[in-house]
Amino acid sequence: MATSELPSLGERIREERVRRGVSLRALAAEVGVSASMISQIENGKSQPSVSTLYAITTALGISIHEVFDAGAPAEQPRVVGEPTTLIEALGSSRGQRIGPVVGEKDRQALTLDTGVVWERLGELPPHPVDFLLVTYPPGGTSSSTGGLMRHPGAEFGYLISGELVLTLGFEEIHLSAGDSFSFESATPHSYRNEGTEPAVGVWFVAE
Repeated sequence: MATSELPSLGERIREERVRRGVSLRALAAEVGVSASMISQIENGKSQPSVSTLYAITTALGISIHEVFDAGAPAEQPRVVGEPTTLIEALGSSRGQRIGPVVGEKDRQALTLDTGVVWERLGELPPHPVDFLLVTYPPGGTSSSTGGLMRHPGAEFGYLISGELVLTLGFEEIHLSAGDSFSFESATPHSYRNEGTEPAVGVWFVAE
């Protein structure tokens, strides 16, 4: 399991909201939640659901990989001629490549509402792709209210273990280990785990 939990999700959201001159109430109205919910998320007292996080990032015009970058240190200037290893040169700081190999203990992770966990598997700027290991625990869902989400991009996934229910438009699709899926993320959709074991898969979201 990842050991590098990102502490600054709420801080990143507040930073971007303030930078854009958007009030709590205005962002809440755009996202469809209460202003107190946005405040609790910004202060780290509550975690957004998958659908709420996508709604917030869409409203603020930032990407999911920018949310992960909030937990990465800013790039430090190097002294000319300073020796570096290949891995150091590739970098893992804000806006830089993460890889080419990311060890299990080195993954950055976000824990969202209902215990859903996103682990970042790599980053290759300037390609706008979110490459994630996603875990939905038993009872975990992308929206605690049962709502569907939509956001920019295209979504690709492969379920490694467990079972997951994908609601795609008006269709409910029961996914089992070994199943893969792909669709336009603008299609209303949601995920939920009705099983007794975690559903774990790899997601690629091209923005």
